[in-house]
Amino acid sequence: MKLQFKKHFWLLGIFLFLAPFGADAAAELKIDYQAAAFTAPVSLEINSSVDDTALPWEWHPLSPVYNYSFKTGGFYDPSRPLTLKIYYAEDNHDLKQIFSYDFMAKVWRPLLTHDFPREKYVVAETDATSGRLILLSDPAVMTVGRASWYKFKNGLFAASPDFAKGTILRVHNLDNDRFVDVTVNDWGPERDKFPDRVIDLDYVAFQKIASPSAGVAAVKIEPLKTVVPAIKQVAPQITDELNITASSAVIMLEKDNQVLWGKNEKSVSPLASLTKLVAVKVFLDTRPTLNQVVSYKYQDEKYNYEYCKPWESARLKVSEGETMTLEDLLYSALVGSANNAVETLVRSSGLSRGAFIAKMNETVKNWGAVNTRFVEPTGLSPDNVSSPLDYAIITKEVFNNPLIKKISTTLRYTFKTVNTKKSHTLTNTNKLLKTNTYDLIGSKTGYLDEAGYCLMTRIKTSAGNLIAVNLGSTSKENNFLDNENLLRYGLHLLK
Repeated sequence: MKLQFKKHFWLLGIFLFLAPFGADAAAELKIDYQAAAFTAPVSLEINSSVDDTALPWEWHPLSPVYNYSFKTGGFYDPSRPLTLKIYYAEDNHDLKQIFSYDFMAKVWRPLLTHDFPREKYVVAETDATSGRLILLSDPAVMTVGRASWYKFKNGLFAASPDFAKGTILRVHNLDNDRFVDVTVNDWGPERDKFPDRVIDLDYVAFQKIASPSAGVAAVKIEPLKTVVPAIKQVAPQITDELNITASSAVIMLEKDNQVLWGKNEKSVSPLASLTKLVAVKVFLDTRPTLNQVVSYKYQDEKYNYEYCKPWESARLKVSEGETMTLEDLLYSALVGSANNAVETLVRSSGLSRGAFIAKMNETVKNWGAVNTRFVEPTGLSPDNVSSPLDYAIITKEVFNNPLIKKISTTLRYTFKTVNTKKSHTLTNTNKLLKTNTYDLIGSKTGYLDEAGYCLMTRIKTSAGNLIAVNLGSTSKENNFLDNENLLRYGLHLLK
């Protein structure tokens, strides 16, 4: 398609109704350019084509790939950029961005994009006189919905389940066009309870765009300054490859041990508290009576202090002689990741400690995890080692026990000691359990200086159970980010 203009201050508008690559419906591109007076003819060519470049795997296409060429006969004024407007046909509450293809670096780069959800179009600008464009959405980040308010720090702050603390967001009230810029300083709202809630605003911030008596407001949000979002990083360049900070990782389809993707998946390294799942499985194989009451001994935690200082160990805060059930200890070991609770279970198993650890090693070898070795049952020793592939195999076998599945995915557990009636509340360290994005059927976190941050998750999919293991992630935040990306990439590969 080609248009020619010979007069000044023309607006160039081009419309296409094509939707390859699985775009939801017909899309429409309009390019506007306002130029100073000129006499040379202006021509603009736009076409859509089957694209031979891989699209960013995390994003969903809402338009065709557009190729455009702006031929100006020497008049083009770079101080007056092209305005790109792409319409999308259906309601979409996800983060949307127009991407431009960088032919030199061979990557797609997002343009600063403004979404107008009620009018169903997005706008961006570019000074490139030719290029390749596409409109993509990120289904992991919600930007249109409702906002409520809460009282916390009485400032311009917000709680978001999609963006990390420190992110600056602009929140627009869709009913009155008022907006406020806020800094994310908390997590929430819970999407399983409030599926249409995109953000919660501090009371002071909410007052800037709506009356608090209304309770909620219809809003859209735009990132102004992104740090590392809770779900993903909006990077300056995005490719079709999976990038994670973990030193090793694997995505495995459980039913046939098929490795969908790996990064040093056979490399051996410390696995920290991921050890505890094997210890619990070996304990349950002794067929204990879970309501049996046992007495705590200080010796249980003394084993832990062979590998760390007392204040460094995650522990159940109980004293010599306090009593509790074996079931309470199981939840303490997996939900609270309490090292002393694991040792109490070992002591209560009927096996000597040495025999118990030997059984852990024998069990995983029989499963085919030949590069795994345990020297103690908690994960405090860096000599407890495995590989992501080994641990994916271990995960498959461990979760044949439904009780381990139940305990490992419990967000919060409360119990009282039997004799002293002291209350204990345990909170799961895997924050992915809060998001309810996936049907999570197995989980365990781990950390050790020598191991870095480690995480295993297991989810149910239409193609079968999917296991994601990452070892050696560089921070707590990246641990969850890495694992989330593994899960999303696995689901992408299963499509």
